[in-house]
Amino acid sequence: MIAALGGLGLITLLALPWTRHALESVMILHMLVQIPLLAVAGALTATALVPRWRATLERWNENGISGTLMAAIVSSWWMVPRALDAALASPTMEVAKFVSLPLFVGAPLALSWSRLGPMGRGFVIANVLPMWSVVGWLYLVAPVRVCNFYLVEDQSVAGAGLLLVSVGLAATAGCLAFRSRVTNPPAG
Repeated sequence: MIAALGGLGLITLLALPWTRHALESVMILHMLVQIPLLAVAGALTATALVPRWRATLERWNENGISGTLMAAIVSSWWMVPRALDAALASPTMEVAKFVSLPLFVGAPLALSWSRLGPMGRGFVIANVLPMWSVVGWLYLVAPVRVCNFYLVEDQSVAGAGLLLVSVGLAATAGCLAFRSRVTNPPAG
């Protein structure tokens, strides 16, 4: 319950006008701070689901595939330059961002991740991190502005940040995978 209250508090904090302005005025903060924090807030809030709702969702989300797929699709949308522009230009799209990221990315991923199993989690990581790298590379090398609300320099910094995050997460995932093999050697 404390985590869920923390998630709701985080959404409230991110929705405050001064916080929104500070995070959305710089592309790297918009993409690599605000958007992930909205998803984290949804994951925290999902911990408070009543057992009856959780059981209903588990039937729909067998093995965690449906929830993970929904999270991947929705999070991919928010990496598109047009989506970032739309969130800044339209209050309706801003609300859609604040609803979709916690509800359709963070919560489903929190409810699905442990159900995926090691192969499923590895598959997701092996597909998401290269996608982030490609998007980061495109932002970094694009000779023109791809977002109307950010300068070319902003998108280059955001691209470099996205590349660094994806490489860092890939290295972390690799280290964790090898560490678990070393600390839990196969029986035999």
